[in-house]
Amino acid sequence: MTEKPSASRSADSGPLIDVDELERSLRDPDVPTPTLLDVRWSLGTPSDESYEQYLTAHVPGAVFVDLTTALSGPAREDGSGGRHPMPDAERFQAAMRRLGVSEDHPVVVYDAGPGLAAARAWWMLGHFGADDVRVLDGGLAAWQGAGSAVESGEHSPTPGDFTAEAGGRPSVTAQDIARRLSDSSSAEAAGTVLIDARPHERFIGRDESVDPVAGHIPGAVNLPALDLIDDGGGLLSGDEVVAAFSERGAHPSTPPTVSCGSGVQACHLALAWEAAHPEAPPAAVYIGSWSDWISAGDRPVARG
Repeated sequence: MTEKPSASRSADSGPLIDVDELERSLRDPDVPTPTLLDVRWSLGTPSDESYEQYLTAHVPGAVFVDLTTALSGPAREDGSGGRHPMPDAERFQAAMRRLGVSEDHPVVVYDAGPGLAAARAWWMLGHFGADDVRVLDGGLAAWQGAGSAVESGEHSPTPGDFTAEAGGRPSVTAQDIARRLSDSSSAEAAGTVLIDARPHERFIGRDESVDPVAGHIPGAVNLPALDLIDDGGGLLSGDEVVAAFSERGAHPSTPPTVSCGSGVQACHLALAWEAAHPEAPPAAVYIGSWSDWISAGDRPVARG
């Protein structure tokens, strides 16, 4: 399949939008109204419970997005692809059209905070070719904290016309990672750092409460996604994010590959990277991540 050009990453706007700017764009009759997607998801919370939270209060006009069904492919019995596999273009396109995503309207995604699930939606939309997608910094908590209005109940969108073609953002597979491990001197691997976004205790294999095997991919370094969140629930300053990536060996000339447990927190690292390095090549995301890596029993595992 022919890949779309890379998703637009405007240096003047960046991948984040704050409450004030979103409110202005919703009021401005001279610009296309943003399509609002509420990705109310957190690890261990059932989808129906997340949906009930959405019904209680959301940004006016926002549509509920089920991360498991709209932003993931079907989970496989053997675990390959991970807990939230990459959806194919046809499945993703159908989901986005049901949610009202159209070619001629920008998209703003948010969650209840701190932005992990919203980042997954942002990355997926960009990967499949949407070129104007931003994340509400701080999510619903920031929106409500600013005194902005919310509504309850369900919002039914007009079906959209979004066309999905993979390739707008870079991704890697377990096979790509394995090739790098087997030939660390290859041109592809040179200078590339693999950063794992899971909490440190899970990364070192001391407290694995989610997946059946503890540890991490050999050679990976750890940068927990939640370490990049400030006390208000938004992303840390650009300088702080740059420093965090630099300490792990990722620089604008050598963007990282990022992973996590199932391709959610990894997308947040990709978001943070792009917010702090708007002119640099984007991070590559291993969507299958650790839950995919361990689905094949012969792949190496590191601990500590």
